[in-house]
Amino acid sequence: MLLFLDVDGTLLPFGASRPYPVYEPGFAPPAAAAPPLLTRIDPSLGSRLAALRCELVWATTWMDDANVCVAPWLGLPQLPLVDWLEPAEGSESEGESAVGGRLHWKTRSLVAWAAGRPFVWVDDEIRDADRDWVTAHHPGRALLQRVDHRYGITGADFAAMEAWLAVNL
Repeated sequence: MLLFLDVDGTLLPFGASRPYPVYEPGFAPPAAAAPPLLTRIDPSLGSRLAALRCELVWATTWMDDANVCVAPWLGLPQLPLVDWLEPAEGSESEGESAVGGRLHWKTRSLVAWAAGRPFVWVDDEIRDADRDWVTAHHPGRALLQRVDHRYGITGADFAAMEAWLAVNL
C-alpha cells in the first residue's frame, strides 16, 4: 500500500490565527537547505506515519528537500519522490473546470505513479474532482484524505487512515 505524502499544509501547517508550536528535535538540517518554518513540523508525526505500514512516498513540490530536511526531521529514511507529469488539460494549472471543481495538478501523476496499486493520498488541496477522477481512472483502492492546512495532519486524520487501512490492507 502506497501513502503519498504532501508537506505544505499537511505536515507543515499554515494560515491559522493562533501561533504554532515550535519543535526542536535532534536533527539540524544543512543551513543552506533549512526552510525557516521547518520547526512547525511535529517530529512525532514520523513514527505515526511509519506505524501505518505503508510505503511512504513524497508527493510534494519540496522534491529533494523533502529527503534532505523533512525526512530526517521526522526520523524517516529517504523516501521515493513522485515524478510530476507535465500539466494536463483540465488540471488546476490549466485553469479548466472538471466535475466537482478543478482537478488538482498532482492527481494524474499520483495515479500514474501508483500503476494500479492501492494508495492513500494525504494533502490539504484534495477536492471532489480529484476523488471523482481517481475513482474513474484508477483500478485499485484509494483513500484521498484531505487535511486542514491550518492544523496539518491531526489525530482525526490518522484515525480515518487507520480505519480505512484496517479494511483495505
